[in-house]
Amino acid sequence: MYKAFIGKQSTKVKNTVERLMVKRFAESIGDPHPIFVDEAYGKKSRYGNNIAPPTFPRVFEFGDIEGLQLPSKGLIHGEETYHYERPLLVGETLTCYSEITDYYEKEGKNGLMGFFILKRFGDDDNGNTIFTEEQVVIITEAVRKAMSV
Repeated sequence: MYKAFIGKQSTKVKNTVERLMVKRFAESIGDPHPIFVDEAYGKKSRYGNNIAPPTFPRVFEFGDIEGLQLPSKGLIHGEETYHYERPLLVGETLTCYSEITDYYEKEGKNGLMGFFILKRFGDDDNGNTIFTEEQVVIITEAVRKAMSV
């Protein structure tokens, strides 16, 4: 169903790690650690700045992959993994984009399911990859049938 998209990349989008967004994100996940929210604490830290929580890239824009149309309802969030070279620093700007790395299907209890593997990247201004995120999105048989109508 999506095999033709394997290897395709999205457009690249600039995202800034904004202080207020980091504070709101930390509050929303229930983690008000001072490294995220207290400016004086951040300046005294080994990073010399506040950092963002590990799952903060969820708020970033990652661009569009031409021609890709995923349904807006009925997808299952299967798994998500982050890898960091270093923490995200408040105030820095990253270039973010996505790549479809795989698509495969498996028979399940409720029919044929599609497994869509999406990898996301965040690069600094020098082109160094600061983080990657890999997520598995599951497309159920019911959603697959609705898409083909």
